[in-house]
Amino acid sequence: MATTDGERQSRRAGLPGPADALRIARRISATARNAAEVVRFGGLETGEQPSPYTVAAEQPNYRLRHYFADDVTAGSTPILLVPPLMMTTEVWDVSPATSAVASLHADGIDTWVVDFGDPGHEPGGLERTLTDHVLAVSDAVDRVHAATGHDVVLAGYSQGGMFAYQAAALRRGKAIDSLVTFGSPADTTAPLPIPISPDMAARLATALVDSGILRRLTLPRWAARLGFKLLSPAKSVQGRIEFLLALHDREALLPRERQRRFLDSEGWTAYSGPAIAELLEQFVTHNRMLEGGFVIDDRLVTLADIEVPIMTVVGSTDTIGHPDAVRAIRRAAPRADVYELTLHDGHFGLVVGTTATDRTWPAVGAWTRWRAGVADLPEDIVPAEQVQSRPLLPGAGAAALAQAAEFGVGATRIVLGTARQAVHAVRGIVSEAPAQLPRLARIEHLDAATRISLGLLLDEQAHRAPDDVVFLFGDRAYRHRDVKHRVDSVVKGLVSVGIRHGDRVGVLMSTRPSSFTVVAALSRLGATAVLLRPDGDLRRETELGRVAWVISDPEHAGGAESLEDVTWCVLGVGTRSRELDPAVLDIERIDPDQVELPAWYADNPHRAGDVAFVVFTGEGTGTRAVEVTNRRWAMSALGTASAAALKPGDTVYSTTPHHHSSALLMSIGGAVAGGARFAMASADDPDTFWAEVRRYGVTHVSYTWTSLRAVSLAPPNPSEAHHPVRMFMGSGMPRNLWRRVAERFPTARVLEFYASADGEVILANVKSTPIGSMGRPLPGTPDVRVAAFDRVALALELGADGLARECDANEVGLLLSRFDPAAPGVPLRGVFEPGDAWRSTGDLFLRDEHGDLWLVDPVTALIRTAHGPVLPAAARMVLGTIPAVDLYVAYGVPEAESEGGGDAAGFEVMVAAVSVRPRMKLTAGELDRAFDRLPASHRPSYVQVVPSIPVTTWHRPQWRSLQKAGVPAPTRTRKVWRLGPDHQHYEQV
Repeated sequence: MATTDGERQSRRAGLPGPADALRIARRISATARNAAEVVRFGGLETGEQPSPYTVAAEQPNYRLRHYFADDVTAGSTPILLVPPLMMTTEVWDVSPATSAVASLHADGIDTWVVDFGDPGHEPGGLERTLTDHVLAVSDAVDRVHAATGHDVVLAGYSQGGMFAYQAAALRRGKAIDSLVTFGSPADTTAPLPIPISPDMAARLATALVDSGILRRLTLPRWAARLGFKLLSPAKSVQGRIEFLLALHDREALLPRERQRRFLDSEGWTAYSGPAIAELLEQFVTHNRMLEGGFVIDDRLVTLADIEVPIMTVVGSTDTIGHPDAVRAIRRAAPRADVYELTLHDGHFGLVVGTTATDRTWPAVGAWTRWRAGVADLPEDIVPAEQVQSRPLLPGAGAAALAQAAEFGVGATRIVLGTARQAVHAVRGIVSEAPAQLPRLARIEHLDAATRISLGLLLDEQAHRAPDDVVFLFGDRAYRHRDVKHRVDSVVKGLVSVGIRHGDRVGVLMSTRPSSFTVVAALSRLGATAVLLRPDGDLRRETELGRVAWVISDPEHAGGAESLEDVTWCVLGVGTRSRELDPAVLDIERIDPDQVELPAWYADNPHRAGDVAFVVFTGEGTGTRAVEVTNRRWAMSALGTASAAALKPGDTVYSTTPHHHSSALLMSIGGAVAGGARFAMASADDPDTFWAEVRRYGVTHVSYTWTSLRAVSLAPPNPSEAHHPVRMFMGSGMPRNLWRRVAERFPTARVLEFYASADGEVILANVKSTPIGSMGRPLPGTPDVRVAAFDRVALALELGADGLARECDANEVGLLLSRFDPAAPGVPLRGVFEPGDAWRSTGDLFLRDEHGDLWLVDPVTALIRTAHGPVLPAAARMVLGTIPAVDLYVAYGVPEAESEGGGDAAGFEVMVAAVSVRPRMKLTAGELDRAFDRLPASHRPSYVQVVPSIPVTTWHRPQWRSLQKAGVPAPTRTRKVWRLGPDHQHYEQV
């Protein structure tokens, strides 16, 4: 059409012509019409219909949708899709063009969906916890399995994938074929979607949870929508501007309109406050998705129990489910075969949009066919170990940088991925320091009149955090409020049978919840718990402990017949099918609600100077009772909590039975004083050890003597990979075992303690080096010195002035502690200066040039040889350096029993016994090379290889039975070497 002169003049003047004006008018009209539709209806009407579904089940916390229920191919694989919280179930069916359920149905998959609804509109929805959602998913798996007769492919997006992981772990894979997750994180120490460090996020989460505000408030849907947009503000603003500029072009907007409306308004739900609190506490503060130990319906769960295959979909530009956080599932679930599909897209694009339609859902279909055995695994789904963790791609990095700049905090977040180890170090050192100060101050202010006891500390923790877990056993979690109720009920039972404040009560139980309960109840009552050993001499220990009462579990009730003048009670394992002697009192049958406490009763009356516990050491006639005051227990408990940096959320796992002083003072005491959880091992084998370490989320393992031996020698366990243990803490570990533990578990430190049998000396090797050292005194321990000791006279070495001398560096002497007038016992006076008062520990020590203390031997271990008194510690140290040697002991036998020893009656010779590691041998040459560094007089006269060295129930090697056998003689299974006449070489007997 020809251009008129008027149009040409208008264009020369820069004015729109009639045609331009018409186009502008039409554009304005279309924009106004579409804008009015958006304002009135929330968006443009697309005419699209959602995919058809039926509600197969309706439960209080969810509905189970079955899509295309009338068009299911016989024998097809069922898949159960789980949405995240904050998003509606329609995330799986946003529009026909980007519908997950439609795509999966077209691929021949039987599709089911968990519908949590909108908590803001569901009865009780705003009181839901994460546990409610996990149990809902587990229930849905049962229903789909029952309806289809097939194992279910369980799939989840974002937090829905976390629910899928947790439900699979809770069920131990029952009725689940495999897992498929989309952008689901399993590690909160990975870079976060907000520009703060993971450590700072953990601190903020802890503060929010401790404030209690989340238990009273909820996150409304508008806040959820706003929060999601703020995670990517630049992209949100850009999308809004592009929509407004294209508002005139309805046809261009319609294909993405449903997706826009979903993200802009319709796709969001409220988020209940209790669920947020549980999310922050279990997975942000304590990172339990990775480390294990999260609690579902009072059951302990770990992702390490997942053994079904996993396909995880990772977005390389995902800043919400960071690739490192998503890929952490391979560390969290070491028993599972993990595969990965990597997509160049963000968080939402993994399940909605072109990438999802073209890549995600075809891959899921291919996965189900591969699992069914009818097709090969596609090339783009690869084993996770073949995928190297990489930083965010440039596009994502730029987006993160822009996002950080908008928040005004710079680009610090981008480099957090390279500082993962530093985060753990900060958590382990800097963040713990403030928590230690109140504990140290409490130790310093302990005196004989201070109210302190196990019962009191438990009450304090129950008041501070009644819903926190305190005790773990047999895969069950026991919370403070429930433990307090149980302890108080047992107290009423004890009072009703006649036990009073100050009574000594024997406790004879195997490791079980009741054993802890009764010890805590006796402490709360103000009685003294005498911890009898199941493998000890019952009659002798009850006499030494001066007990008038014994409380046992049903398994040990038969011991009542062997004791007179002792009232025997039974506690534990309920009241069914229990047949007891008529003289035995069954405390479980007492109704605590019918017991009225007498006027004399008061909670936790114990003072620091009162005897809280009696434990036993030694064997046979050498058995002796050791009284533990509340002050000593509190010093050990608070000192352990401080030295090990224990905090709420940590879990202390004891491999030692409760009747051993180490478990009582360190494991239980340290955990209670630190507000941590503690767990007791249910069995003594490596498989149980690793299963419980992962299931309980163990951060600190308590040991005694050789209790870690089986774990250190066992073949690698799948659950051992990426374990959560940060520290092994205990006492008595042999040096060769210490080295093996340090080499096998390099990410965990060893914290070795020493506690004197008498007095209140507590030493700790906080640095974990050097191996074998007892370290230095803990705060609150009295001043200690190593005094020169005469090994012949078995007395302090005195000078001309009658005073003792402090040993030089590396000189062996007797460890003394300054005497506390409030402590029981008779002191040594006038030791280093007139008028001073000290107490002997009975142990020989040396202090090295760096100030660290080393335990050599008890004074009673001295061997009187013809060459003078010899300490077996040097021989044990040398034996521990031989690679083939496993356990070892050294002791003295009468020299008259040895060849040619008839003229040396009254003297002893040293004999060493060793057990050898599997598939290894010990030779005379190795003995010669090892003992070459020792003077001849300190070398054992005989070395024998025995099949095994017996250990106590607390894993201390026993040598009395070997000593009774005298000088060893070779047999078919026992090799014996004798030190030759030259005192330099060993020769086989």
